[in-house]
Amino acid sequence: MKTIKNIIFDLGGVIINLDYALTIYEFNRLSEIPFESIYTQAKQNELFNEFETGKISELVFFEELQKTLRYKGSLKNLIHAWNAMLLDVPQKRLDFLIDIKLHYKTFLLSNTNETHIEAFEKELYLRNGVKNFSDYFDNTYYSCRINMRKPDREIFEFVLAENKLVAEETIFIDDSIQHVKAAGDCGINAYLLSKPNDVIHLFNELNLLQT
Repeated sequence: MKTIKNIIFDLGGVIINLDYALTIYEFNRLSEIPFESIYTQAKQNELFNEFETGKISELVFFEELQKTLRYKGSLKNLIHAWNAMLLDVPQKRLDFLIDIKLHYKTFLLSNTNETHIEAFEKELYLRNGVKNFSDYFDNTYYSCRINMRKPDREIFEFVLAENKLVAEETIFIDDSIQHVKAAGDCGINAYLLSKPNDVIHLFNELNLLQT
């Protein structure tokens, strides 16, 4: 590898702790249609893709989800179930991001949606006193706001081009293998963060922590 100058981080499962099983469990309490038949970490139907790329509004997403699941209750229950996967951001991970930013250009690249952004920013403020992630990265990219999502090649090329990054000098870390493979196909040094490993541990393994 060339000298590494840039780090691109995924958000969920890398910075924010996630548990997809909690969302699946909550939806399965509301509907007899198995939620995992339309949504998993590895694969999801087009409704979720449209929401994550900002093609449909929050209201349209939950109304369509209500129809898909044949659920006749309150949309608030659907929102609660959708946000159930979002857990915490350990303070040590935020401290780590501050340290890493002193040595590398850092970026956040997340497949996410406005409902989740509102939820995790609220939790981040309540738990950590931080309004959002903007101070922790040189740039933050949310799929719903740039109308692109991983693993599409265009989103990686967009981040590289907008920030004038050299792929071979860039590391990408994600917890989804399909995203890691796509980044690698673009020439980026891509690494899968598998449970129970922590991103700080991975940086130690890659000898990227500088003192």
